[in-house]
Amino acid sequence: MYAVGHTDITHHGWVMAAALASAPSVASHWTAGWLWGLFATNSWIHLTAPTRRHRRSEFRVHFATLGAVDVGEVSGIPVTSLARTILDLAPLVDADRLARIVRDAEELADDDGRRLFDLRDFESLLARTAGHARLTKTLHLYRPDPSFTRSGLEREFRALVRRTGLPLPSQNYVVGRYEIDAYWEAERFGVELDVFATHGSRLSFERDRERADDLLAIGVEIIRITDVRLAREPDALMRRLAAHLERRRRTLVFN
Repeated sequence: MYAVGHTDITHHGWVMAAALASAPSVASHWTAGWLWGLFATNSWIHLTAPTRRHRRSEFRVHFATLGAVDVGEVSGIPVTSLARTILDLAPLVDADRLARIVRDAEELADDDGRRLFDLRDFESLLARTAGHARLTKTLHLYRPDPSFTRSGLEREFRALVRRTGLPLPSQNYVVGRYEIDAYWEAERFGVELDVFATHGSRLSFERDRERADDLLAIGVEIIRITDVRLAREPDALMRRLAAHLERRRRTLVFN
């Protein structure tokens, strides 16, 4: 591959050149994780090709037969899908780092704000492959529990707040034209409790943001907490909640 008219090639350019030089291949493993935004940096370029290739000193080529659903595109570069990227990385990291990678993937969104993480992509991929017990175990928290309802989440959250020693909020408190699941009136701070869903609609996405904007316009701040976060990191969640409440107290006093 040749660069014509310039010599200042970005890392994206090097990845694209490697993919073209080993066509048909796609960026994968650590390189795909970098392209998807899971890692801040990437050193060695990793690719996956459908047939065996000669070893190259400039980059590493893995062999795998990928379906169309396992391939995507980021910045014009062919890349393994988000689910396939995480599946490829799963055996290369320990359980704690894999959990962090999945958690970071959960936060990714496209330019329109739609979440990239969809549990159905992982379920389909795991059904077509074998030997991925670690990833299956990591994804267990992300599988919706039909026995866990909103009312159950509200009870669990209130019990956790009480055990932590924080002041108890008002439940289902109406502010303006909205009902807030848990609300601290003195701090003008609320928590919305959600039973986790991996694929929300565009309409609900817009409504959530309209709701947050409307409340913020009248001086009320809210955060959203899912049953997954409550189960995964209850102590860290309560520490953040305590910090939010203290910050709101200081803000209101100074204003």
